[in-house]
Amino acid sequence: MSAAARPALSVVPSTPLDSIAGLADRLRRTFDSGKTRPLEWRRSQLRALKALVRERGDELVEALQADLHKPTLEAWAADVGQVTTEAAMALRKLKGWTKPQRTGFFPLGRSRIVHEPLGVVLIIAPWNYPVGLLLTPLVGAVAAGNCAVLKPSEVTMRTSAVLGRRIPEYLDPEAIAIVEGGIDETHALLEQRFDHIFYTGNGRVGRVVMEAAAKHLTPVTLELGGKSPCIVDHDVDLKVAARRIAWGKFMNAGQTCIAPDYILVHESREQELVRELGAAIHDFFGDDPKRTPDYARVVNRRHHERLSKLLASGEAAIGGQSDPEDCYIAPTVLRGVAPDSPIMQEEIFGPILPVLPVRGVDDAIEFVRRGEKPLALYIFSSSEATAEKVVGATSSGGVCVNGTIFHIANPALPFGGVGESGMGAYHGRHTFETFSHKKSVLSRGFRFDPKWMYPPYGGLKTKLVQRFLK
Repeated sequence: MSAAARPALSVVPSTPLDSIAGLADRLRRTFDSGKTRPLEWRRSQLRALKALVRERGDELVEALQADLHKPTLEAWAADVGQVTTEAAMALRKLKGWTKPQRTGFFPLGRSRIVHEPLGVVLIIAPWNYPVGLLLTPLVGAVAAGNCAVLKPSEVTMRTSAVLGRRIPEYLDPEAIAIVEGGIDETHALLEQRFDHIFYTGNGRVGRVVMEAAAKHLTPVTLELGGKSPCIVDHDVDLKVAARRIAWGKFMNAGQTCIAPDYILVHESREQELVRELGAAIHDFFGDDPKRTPDYARVVNRRHHERLSKLLASGEAAIGGQSDPEDCYIAPTVLRGVAPDSPIMQEEIFGPILPVLPVRGVDDAIEFVRRGEKPLALYIFSSSEATAEKVVGATSSGGVCVNGTIFHIANPALPFGGVGESGMGAYHGRHTFETFSHKKSVLSRGFRFDPKWMYPPYGGLKTKLVQRFLK
């Protein structure tokens, strides 16, 4: 579906600004009533999330296709479907997650850790995966017993409209609310006091969120991005490596926070890698990627214009075609890219892949370490020692060895950034932990109450304590 052919909305969905403060207060009253604390309420909302996806999933996928031209499989597997996976896991594990944790022996009482809900939380989602990145954090927030305000992205307005219409139909409106709109509505939300803010997006807005949160000493989770490098050693199967890199890069037209942003390849394998990337792109999308239903579009004209300017940063060895009317940029591989070129100064977030030759893994490590810490790092090598060297010598939110993207799919692994790529983590139990407070509880009986614990202390007590602690 071309950009021009995408159905227009007569009214951009938005929530009245004057209702936002009252909405947050209403949810706080619900939380204070204790309604969200029972496990059965939490389970009912998790089941409702599964029902929302099961019954309205096709409607959500159609909206994603209208907003982003997402292929149906990608929309289900990488966006809508992850909500079901996370909710099903939370339903299975909820009793164990919420069970008080006993600690080791302590002579003065029984100790345990109790997970308690934080209160009213705010979840702000981006436009690239606007369903999964809104509702997956909600799974953990609900599992932990919180009330939540949801803010979908206004950029993917058709998806926002479906979410705004369907969420109140399925989820408890006294505890979970959705606010639609743009910058004004987001600012109005950030003026309210929340007990946690979960933001996914770029670092510029992340700083705005963190500054607003600081006024209320509100903790934040920031899922940002950055330039995720892909290191390709000399000893790899380039055909397999190229397919895995091309798949991870060009899924959703490169609009994925952990997409490989650029390649650092051993100089002896650069030309062969570029050829194999071209072969993989042809296998995936055919002679004309513009015509295939399996290739997404850039989200809007503004981002298309930004990406089109970056094409001039190197020579298009593959692709390079662009159509602003359709928000289309072909899957593109650039060569001859200088490290200080515009495309290497910002996260690309689009279907353009620079390939830079290096003399070896040590040079690649040094290149990565000169930049900000990325959200993901990819290393392709047949040497386990080389892969472990890269893992140990670099810092990133996560690492995938001889693959791309898939580390995010394991709910047992925390997903999050470090430094410029974010703070905090989620997925599976880690989301539940993010939206919980670990409360320390120590319980004592009345029978054991030795007098030597109390004043007057005297010299003998002091000497015994000193001897014990030194």
